[in-house]
Amino acid sequence: MTSEYLDLVFDIPSPQTFTYRRDDKQEAIPGKRAMVPFGSRECLGYITGFRDSLPAGINDESVKNIRRVVDTEPVFGKAELNLAAWVAGYYFCGIGQALAAMIPSVMRSGKRMGENPAITGADEITAEQLDLSQEQQKAIAAITQTKGETGASSTYYLYGITGSGKTEVFLRTAEFMLSSGKSVIYLVPEISLTHQTAQAVGKRFGRAAATIHSGMSPANRLTEWMRIRSGQARIVVGPRSAVFAPVQNLGLIVMDEEQDGSYKSGNTPRYHARQVAMRRCSAEGAVLVMGSATPSAEAWKLMKDKAIRRLDLTQRLSGGAIPQIIPVSLENTEGCLSVQLKEEIRLTARMKRQTILFLNRRGFAYFYRCPNCGFELTCKRCSVSLTWHKSRNRAVCHYCGYQTEPPQACPKCGSLEAGFRGFGTEMIEEELRRNFPDLKIQRLDADTTTKKGILKNTLEQFRSGEIDILLGTQMVAKGLNFPGVRLVGVVFADTGLHLPDFRAAERTFSLVVQVAGRCGRYFPDGRVIVQTLRPKDPAIEKSCSLDINGFYDAELRQRELLSFPPYSRLIRFTLRSRDASRADRAAARLGSIALPLLPAGSDALGPAECPLGIINGSHRRQLILRGAAIGPLHSAAGQILEKYEKGKDSKVYLETDVDPVSLL
Repeated sequence: MTSEYLDLVFDIPSPQTFTYRRDDKQEAIPGKRAMVPFGSRECLGYITGFRDSLPAGINDESVKNIRRVVDTEPVFGKAELNLAAWVAGYYFCGIGQALAAMIPSVMRSGKRMGENPAITGADEITAEQLDLSQEQQKAIAAITQTKGETGASSTYYLYGITGSGKTEVFLRTAEFMLSSGKSVIYLVPEISLTHQTAQAVGKRFGRAAATIHSGMSPANRLTEWMRIRSGQARIVVGPRSAVFAPVQNLGLIVMDEEQDGSYKSGNTPRYHARQVAMRRCSAEGAVLVMGSATPSAEAWKLMKDKAIRRLDLTQRLSGGAIPQIIPVSLENTEGCLSVQLKEEIRLTARMKRQTILFLNRRGFAYFYRCPNCGFELTCKRCSVSLTWHKSRNRAVCHYCGYQTEPPQACPKCGSLEAGFRGFGTEMIEEELRRNFPDLKIQRLDADTTTKKGILKNTLEQFRSGEIDILLGTQMVAKGLNFPGVRLVGVVFADTGLHLPDFRAAERTFSLVVQVAGRCGRYFPDGRVIVQTLRPKDPAIEKSCSLDINGFYDAELRQRELLSFPPYSRLIRFTLRSRDASRADRAAARLGSIALPLLPAGSDALGPAECPLGIINGSHRRQLILRGAAIGPLHSAAGQILEKYEKGKDSKVYLETDVDPVSLL
C-alpha cells in the first residue's frame, strides 16, 4: 500500500514537521523539494518522510495538497536527512534550516534544477613524484591502514611545524581513498586558501576535483554541487559549508588549520565544521584527519589524553629552516614601522626576495578621541568605535556598515586636537609607499578584494615575484606557500590581546606562529619581526620563541583553573532587542528559568550585557551555561528553551550557540 501522506520541513526556526497529502503522480518522495501552501503563501518545503496515518489531532479535511514537486531526483539521501536531523537537534534549530545550509543558496527557491551533467573522461589522477620524509611516510601509512567502519570513526591529528609537508600527506591520503573507490572532502578555513588548495588538488586529481565556496557565482556553485552529487567529482575543496558536500561513499575528511575560528558558523544553524565532520565520519565509516602547526586548545587536550591519535611532522622540507623571530617594542617608535623592520625590508629587497606584512585591522585609523574632553566617536547603531577609511574619507562601522564624514574638530568641545588614533592596513600602506617608493606594494584586505578575481590574481602575482611587499589582514596569515618570502613583519601583535574573551591569548599565539611560518620555507635565512607594546606578554613571548609545548601547558593550566573549555562545555544564549528594557526583562526571565534547571556540577554566567552591548541598533544580553559534560547541559538547555518560548516577548530575538568560539 502506498503512503498517502508526507512529512515536510521548512527553512524556519522550528523543529516541527508538517503533514501534506501526496501528489496524484506519486512523484513526491523523501529527499525531494516541493512547493506547498504554507499559511497564506506558497513555500518551498523539504520532504523528510512518508506517513501512513495522520498525527493525533489532525483531521483529513484540514490536510493540504502538495502543489508541485520541484525535483526529478532526490536532492537529499538518507545520510543527509539523518545528518540534518542531528544538526537540528544538537544546535537547536529547525531541520529545514539545517537542510537549507547543506545546499547552494540558489536551490533555496522553488527553481527546478537542470539534469545532472554527463560523466565524461577519466579522473586523471596524477601521482606526484615527490620524495617523502620518513615522518610523512609513517603518517600516510597510519591513516591509510585504518579500517573505517560505520559507527566507529577514526580521527588523526597531523601536528607539524609550518612547511613540514602536511599538504602532501593530505593529498597522498586522498589519492589512496580515491583509488579505493571512496570520496574525499578537503576543508580549508579561508577563501584565500581555497584557491591555492584547489589548484594543488586540481593538478593532482583533474576532473575528479570540485571546489565550492561563497565567492563563486550561484550558477557555478550549483554546477559543482551537481557534479559532486552525481559522483563525477569525488574530491571536494572548500570552507566550512563543504563539510555537507553530497559526495558518494565518503572515505576521508581533511580539516586543514583546524584551530581557525571561521570553521564555526555565525548564523543559524551555528554549527562547527569540526563537530559535523566528526559526526559524519562516525556515521559513514570515514576517516577524519585534522592538521595544524597551532592546534586548538581542545584538540591539544584530546591529543594529550590520547582521545585522538597524533602524527608528528618536525622537519621543514624544501631546504628551509625555522625562521629567526625577533620581538620589537613599539615604545618610542615614530610611525607604524620600527627601525629594525624597515632595515630588514630594505635588506630583503636588495636580496631580490619578498616581504609579507600582517596587521589584523583594516582601514586607516581605528578610533577617534579628544584629549581635552575625552569624547570618542562611536557608531550610532553599535557600541564600537568608528574606523577612518582615508581613501574614501569616511568613518565606518565594521559591524553594521554605518558611515559618516569624519569630524574636523571635536563634536563635543570643538578642540582641534581631537582626531583618529591607532593604525590599520591603509595607514601602513601609506607609510610603506613613503619609505619605499621604488618597491611594488600591494594591500590585501576586505576593502581591496571586493571585486571578483582580485584576491586570486594578487596571490598569483606575488607568487611570480611581481610584488615586493604584500600587506594584508588574516587572509595572508595562514597556509600560503610562497618560495620568495624571506621576511615577515607582524605590524602590531597585540590587536586581539585586549578582547574580553578567554580565547584571546590562544588566537594571538596562533596568528603570530602561523604568519611567521610564511617565510623561510625554501631558504634557511627567514626573518620575522614581531612589533608589540607588550613584549613580555606570555602569548607574545612564547610565540616568538616558538615554545609550543610551553604555551599550551600554561594555557591549559589556566583554563582548568578558570573552568573554561576544554575543561568545560558552554552553551550561550544571546538576546537581542531594539528596546534595552525589553532585552533586560527577557534576560532576567531567561535567568530565572535557567537557574533551577541547571544540572549538578554546572553554573550560569550572567545574565549580563554582552561585551559588544549594541550591534546594528539591537541591545544585546547574554546568559552562558557552563558544565563539565555536554549531555546534561544540552538537555537542560532544551528544557530552558521550551519554557522560555511559552511566554516570550515577540520583540526580543533569542540566539542559541552550542560550543561558542567567541563570547563578544
